[in-house]
Amino acid sequence: MPTASEWTYEQYAALPDDGNKYEVIDGEVRVTTAAGTRHQKAGANLYIALDSYVNKHGLGEMFWDVDLLFVSGQYLRPDMLFVPAARVPGMKERGVESTPGLVIEVVSPGSSRYDRVLKPKRYRDFGVPEYWVLDPAARVIEQYRLSEPANRPIICSQTMHWQPDVNAPPLDLPVATIFSSSLFADPSPES
Repeated sequence: MPTASEWTYEQYAALPDDGNKYEVIDGEVRVTTAAGTRHQKAGANLYIALDSYVNKHGLGEMFWDVDLLFVSGQYLRPDMLFVPAARVPGMKERGVESTPGLVIEVVSPGSSRYDRVLKPKRYRDFGVPEYWVLDPAARVIEQYRLSEPANRPIICSQTMHWQPDVNAPPLDLPVATIFSSSLFADPSPES
């Protein structure tokens, strides 16, 4: 396997297209299996709310499941991300090559350690100001403000407050709306 500095985009793009999510972080290939139904539904509900808000206020672009290509050797594929309007020119057909204003992962049992330990550090290193972990099992959003020195996330279980641009009104999103599907009525573990 190549080291972090040896990985090229072509090598990354050649990883299997088999329904799994492949990322290259610090020279290691990280594989996450396909998402379950709760993961998909919670993520879709959050994406729709954020995309509507971003479009309504002309703030930039929301993307679902797109490659984030910071530097050679670091190829991530978050569940969703927000690119502020000023950075949209950094978009390429192959993915996002500019620093997003927000990155979001929907945590699953197999991705928890990466999403909560490794990725916040890596996103901070690359200048991402805000990172969220959407947890369908706990029905919360963990909000990491990476531009601030604190390492602990704000746990949002009632209302998610987000204001990516001081010239636009904030989004105050009731967290319960993200988990409004009947899929969340069953207390059984996430599948």
